[in-house]
Order: sequence, then C-alpha cells, then structure tokens
Amino acid sequence: MVRLSSFFLAAACGLPLAASAGADDTISTDRPDFVESSQVVGKGRLQLETSMQWERERADGVTARTLTTPTLLRIGLGDTTELRFETDGRTIVHAGGATAAGYVDTSVGLKWHTADQDGAEPSLGVLLHADLASGSAALRGSGVRPSLRLAAEWELEDGVGFGIMPGVGTDNDERGARRGYGILAATLGRDLTERLHGFVELAAPRIARADRGGTQASVDAGVTWLLTNDIQLDAAVTRGLNRRTADLGIGLGLSVRR
Repeated sequence: MVRLSSFFLAAACGLPLAASAGADDTISTDRPDFVESSQVVGKGRLQLETSMQWERERADGVTARTLTTPTLLRIGLGDTTELRFETDGRTIVHAGGATAAGYVDTSVGLKWHTADQDGAEPSLGVLLHADLASGSAALRGSGVRPSLRLAAEWELEDGVGFGIMPGVGTDNDERGARRGYGILAATLGRDLTERLHGFVELAAPRIARADRGGTQASVDAGVTWLLTNDIQLDAAVTRGLNRRTADLGIGLGLSVRR
C-alpha cells in the first residue's frame, strides 16, 4: 500500500501550480497551533505542512511515549476553497516495555473562506472533514468520523492576532455506536519581529461526557519563523490539563508552499 506521507511529498514536488507569491504575499499555515487559519491557500496553489511530534502520557503507573509525523496537504481549488488531506502519519508508541508502530488514519476535507475581516467582524473559514478507517490495523479507527469547525480570526493592532475555533465531531465506539463531541480552542499571537511570530493557546479538541470518552484539554505555546515568503519553520510545546490528555508534547514543523 502506498503511504500517504510519500504521496504528499511526491505531490509537493510534481503538481503544476501557480507561480510563487509576490513580495507582499506570505504563507499562512494551519500549524503549529490547534486553531485553524480562516484563510485558504489560493487557486492553483499547493501547500505541504509536515512535522515531527513527540508526546508523553502517564496513566495508571504506565508511561507511554509516542512519536508521530503529522502532515497536511492543502490544494487550492479556487480563490475561497481548498481540498485537504491530513494524517498523523507514521506512529511509534513505546508503553510498558512494548513497542507498536504503524500508520494512523487519514482525514479528507474541504475548507471554505467565507468572509474577510471587516472592522470588528472577523475573517471566517468553515472546515468539513471526515476521518477514514485507512490506517494500519492496530491504529485504525472505526468507520467514517465527520467533523465541522468554524475558524474566526481578528487581526488587531501592533501585530497582535486572536483566533477562536468552535466545532462538533463524531466518532464510533468499539461496538460501532456513534458518539458526538464538542471542539473549542482559542489562540493569541503576536509578531515578535518581521519574520518571527509567537503564540499561546488553550485547546479542547474533544469535549464529551466521561461515558463518551471524556474531555481532552491542553495549553500550548510556540513560535513560527518565516524563512521565505513560501517556507516556514515552527516549534511548539504542549502541556496536558487533565488525565485524558498527554502531559507533555513537543513538535517541530516545516511548511512549504508552491
């Protein structure tokens, strides 16, 4: 089976796309924070956002360490729409003296940029995704799991920006029964220099009752560094806020646009 991470890299190198951005047009990414950008990549553009993510989780006297390779491929369909393929990619889990490795599921989605910022009215984007049961047997989810999110962004004075993203999603339990959950996150960022940007974020990627898997919540902080108008590096640190969330996470990422 062809792995999606290889497909993403091949696509980034091979698709015929629009010319490079102008001097006033810089890459806008959906990573490294959880809140998505309200912007799309633009008609004819291709953008690859990839990373390495390390997490540590302690529960019931067992420490689990997980290494993943989160990757997002964004393809501009029009001036306000993009097609998206997203996966945590190759995953290696060390827990209790045992090691498991494989590939996790892939999500297919669309993003619509529905409004530009107009005074106090935010820039808006709507994201519809569906997680597919496409990963390795040990890491595969059950069935199709859709989610819907709204990304709202405000550009404020002095290089400060604020974003919030509410949403809803569903997954399936071991018996195939569908369970709903909520999504909510907020991020505050600031330009530190012309090319260096910092942010802090509070994220709850899953809000649910205990009998439906419980709530996950974390706080994170990080920086992005714009190497060129089309290439960005990033780094972030995450701390879990409850026992259902990994207590520590470190991520390093690279985003490239064509």
